[in-house]
Amino acid sequence: MLSLFTRHPASVGETYFEHMGMASSFSITFLYAGVVCAIHAILPFTFVKTGSAIITNLHNRMVLNRSKIPQATEDPANVPVWYAEI
Repeated sequence: MLSLFTRHPASVGETYFEHMGMASSFSITFLYAGVVCAIHAILPFTFVKTGSAIITNLHNRMVLNRSKIPQATEDPANVPVWYAEI
């Protein structure tokens, strides 16, 4: 049961609590990006490049510079049936 909480964090070279911190920081950034994009949708002259800059930054943090271990992969055989990456 404990592996449900530690398997994925370990696959990116993090402990459970390190992963919680990173995921929380991404969540806050996504919320901010959502607000910025909603304002931009109504007032297109505001936040003209902010949304794309946030996405670029998130991509760098989440994909390019995230894993602390090389070639981290998750074994599909160990992923629960209800688990889906979106």
